[in-house]
Amino acid sequence: MTDVIPPTIDIHLSPRDLRDAMEHDVRTGLTAAPKMLPPVYFYDERGSKLFDAITRLPEYYPTRSERSILDAHARDIAGRSEADTLVELGAGTCEKSRVLLDAMQSTGLLRRFVPLDVSDTTLWEAATTLAEEYPGLEVSAVVGDFHRHLDLLPTDGRRLFAFLGGTIGNLDPGQRREFFIKLGKVMMMGDRLLLGTDLVKDRTRLVDAYDDDAGVTAEFNRNVLHVLNRELGADFDPARFEHVARWNEPDQRIEMWLRSDQDQQIHVADLDLDLAFRAGEEMLTEISTKFSPAALEAELNECGFVVESMYASDGEEFLMTVARPSS
Repeated sequence: MTDVIPPTIDIHLSPRDLRDAMEHDVRTGLTAAPKMLPPVYFYDERGSKLFDAITRLPEYYPTRSERSILDAHARDIAGRSEADTLVELGAGTCEKSRVLLDAMQSTGLLRRFVPLDVSDTTLWEAATTLAEEYPGLEVSAVVGDFHRHLDLLPTDGRRLFAFLGGTIGNLDPGQRREFFIKLGKVMMMGDRLLLGTDLVKDRTRLVDAYDDDAGVTAEFNRNVLHVLNRELGADFDPARFEHVARWNEPDQRIEMWLRSDQDQQIHVADLDLDLAFRAGEEMLTEISTKFSPAALEAELNECGFVVESMYASDGEEFLMTVARPSS
């Protein structure tokens, strides 16, 4: 019987680092025109539960579509990559990791799992559970930011880098380019990237996925205000902000905004920051870029990747792409 290997965790982000980043992001975003906040601050415990509820809504297809691709093609992906190490960027609870781990285990090559995320508590819980579920698997968790700490990931083995959930769409074109170039520099000969992206489709279908009838996404959007109130001593009244989801045709993306329903003054105590919102003024809280297969391949090529295969879900709603660095 194979023994359970205790997981390890490398921490490259301290609570002070996370606090400094929040203060910088919020000050910069709330003093910009238009005002904006990074979507990372949706995800406290309440926000994570709300997002989990969103993934189960009838309007929200991305999670189901991506999972259907994994269920249908994970073994093919694992076999073609011949990887012995799975590196998952933004791993969270590692829910989808199991499908890839099972597929890689079936090849007889699986040796190591490297989940990276900013939350040490969530990551450690997931790492401990997976080490027990997969005896003999080395689980090397990394607390870090995929924008800053890619070069600190373990380098041994043949690696499959998984970046799932359409998260790449939350980055603007400049951020995506920077991410792909950094990733390409740390990937080695034989490594592969598995990238999940949402596809351009009927505009109503897209907007409905981010503006459900039950109002769960609206509450998720407003949750960022609860987070700022708790963490930074702000005095937002979330009920005074309306959830707005719209399609931006030129940039091929869904945008989520919070619209002030009246003139109001906000104070963020920990930043000694006073803000004025006009009635009808909107604050950007998330972008979610949608791609066509051709546009995605062109973007990857420009950033030094060669696409090897693409797998679309039924109805071509979601896409998973396997790519390698061109040099």
